[in-house]
Amino acid sequence: MRSNYFSMKSTLITNARIVNEGENFIGNLLIEGERIAKISKDNIACNPDATIDAKGQLLLPGLIDDQVHFREPGMTYKADIYTESKAAVAGGITSFMEMPNTIPNTVKQNILEDKYDIAAETSLANYSFYFGATNDNLDEVLKTNPKNVCGIKVFMGSSTGNMLVDNTKTLEGLFSECKLLIASHCEYEPIIRKNTETYRKQFGENLPMKYHPMIRSEEACYRSSSIAAELATKHDARLHILHISTAKETSIFSNDIPLTEKKVTAEACIHHMWFSDEDYESKGTFIKWNPAVKTSKDREAIIAAVNNGTIDVIATDHAPHTLEEKNNAYFNAPSGGPLVQHALVALLEMVKLGKFTLEHVVQKTSHDVATLFEVKDRGYLREGYFADLVLVDFDNQWQVNKDNILYKCGWSPFEGTTFKSKVTTTFVNGNPVYENGTFDESTKGQRMLFNR
Repeated sequence: MRSNYFSMKSTLITNARIVNEGENFIGNLLIEGERIAKISKDNIACNPDATIDAKGQLLLPGLIDDQVHFREPGMTYKADIYTESKAAVAGGITSFMEMPNTIPNTVKQNILEDKYDIAAETSLANYSFYFGATNDNLDEVLKTNPKNVCGIKVFMGSSTGNMLVDNTKTLEGLFSECKLLIASHCEYEPIIRKNTETYRKQFGENLPMKYHPMIRSEEACYRSSSIAAELATKHDARLHILHISTAKETSIFSNDIPLTEKKVTAEACIHHMWFSDEDYESKGTFIKWNPAVKTSKDREAIIAAVNNGTIDVIATDHAPHTLEEKNNAYFNAPSGGPLVQHALVALLEMVKLGKFTLEHVVQKTSHDVATLFEVKDRGYLREGYFADLVLVDFDNQWQVNKDNILYKCGWSPFEGTTFKSKVTTTFVNGNPVYENGTFDESTKGQRMLFNR
């Protein structure tokens, strides 16, 4: 049943297993209004409006997802900011950064602000939106406010939305003049086109899905990521390369300097650490992403790079399409899939398998995202910070099925998967927006701000 603390102004969480900033301890946390008032291993003397006994549960900072595609405006038949933010908070994600390949593309400042207006009315999670670079909009890019916009997105490889930037002069101008963080999708288009032609000649339109990682190959990813890193180094630009999918690409990045000093950083996504090319036979187009899911060797190398600090953050690249769209042959089925509802529980499953520690999952999904993007007052359980946090029953087995999927598209690549952890409660800015399947939609998320 829905508890009575949804409308309260202060909440005391007791007896939780708090995992935060490398520590793991039984403690208590007091929320007052939007922010964390007190964290202690001892009892907190107070008279709260509500108390939650979280004995046996994990208390984590809410996840900050630095790469999602919520499809609004223009493609709301498959997803929108309301539905996907709802799925996100049910999965423990309290803040997201959304991509510009909507319709219209987010390549003008007024279009960017229109998206913020939509989110202010409908998003249950906190939000930021990337501004999109094109071959001819550098003047608009340079107008972007670094204090309230997460970054600039450049597609150095084609994907959903046709925003490919392949003009060398444009890229030089972008990297030399833009002072904001540049987030890049890196796949080398000439290689992809050549591979596509080769495989289409061999198989026609009925190309088996297993050839997807051979078309969008290791070479295509490494070449493009290398070019982006070279441009960033040449111009001392701040570059963040998204969704690393190959072992070879990890050699581009460094783990011997603090994150605060890195100029070139990297992201890993859930699907590249969970699936491998062996899963195409059973999952087909439902694990078709750009960049492609590749070999088990690549998967293990990405996990290792996350663990040793070579890859800096973990995200979802949540990118839903309808079942009708996905149930097409290879060339007509779009790339992308929904992930925000199941990202945290998938990572906790990997903790149970010994691939990560709890502390490291928190670092890579919350702390380091906040540090990398210079997010103001979020990403940590700290007194004075916004109360963005999630409670998780670490030993609560459940199976993903049609009845409990919240994505507007109605499917998940994890369908049929049994997870052994379950999100029970999610707070956004001190408001318990989700509790055991029930939502409080009376208070919306906030626009994220940045210390730049």
